Amino acid sequence: MSNSRLTNALIITFLLFCATLTVGWVGSAQNPAVGQDLMKLFQKEVAGQMSTDNAPDLCVKLFFNNLEACIFLFLGGASFGILTIFIMSLNGIVIGAIMEVIHKDHSILFVAAALIPHGIFEIPAFIISGALGIILAQALIAEWYGGPDTEGEARKSARLFILYVLPLVAVAACVEAFITPLVIHLVA
Repeated sequence: MSNSRLTNALIITFLLFCATLTVGWVGSAQNPAVGQDLMKLFQKEVAGQMSTDNAPDLCVKLFFNNLEACIFLFLGGASFGILTIFIMSLNGIVIGAIMEVIHKDHSILFVAAALIPHGIFEIPAFIISGALGIILAQALIAEWYGGPDTEGEARKSARLFILYVLPLVAVAACVEAFITPLVIHLVA
């Protein structure tokens, strides 16, 4: 895998995430019911699963939840990137919509306090996972048209996943469980 190939995939994934984040934010601002519905869905399906007063337990739950999402982003490349693009887009839309819903009741500083401490680790993990999924999809398409076997590219991508994504997800889970609540409390 060349550096330019990885760089291009990272740019594509980052732009997709930013675009869908904006769609979620604007869509929720234009139609608050959509934002509320996404917030309820998130609370039921994600936050409800994380509910605990025990920070170490929360850390473990966050780690496995986010690791699962990253694995699906990466391995979604085996669907020729369709699943990767869908998951990345859905995450962007939901995060953008939730940001808008929270912003209606709180300051932008509060929204930043709720997202930035762990988001600086978690979002890059998602973007790298998505980029690796895009690379996997490109390798599959190239193999389909007579290019080299996808296995070599998949191994290289898996190494990068373990080297970069796994630590980012671990740090993000620890920060989200132990530090983000403190930052929110300071801002609120």
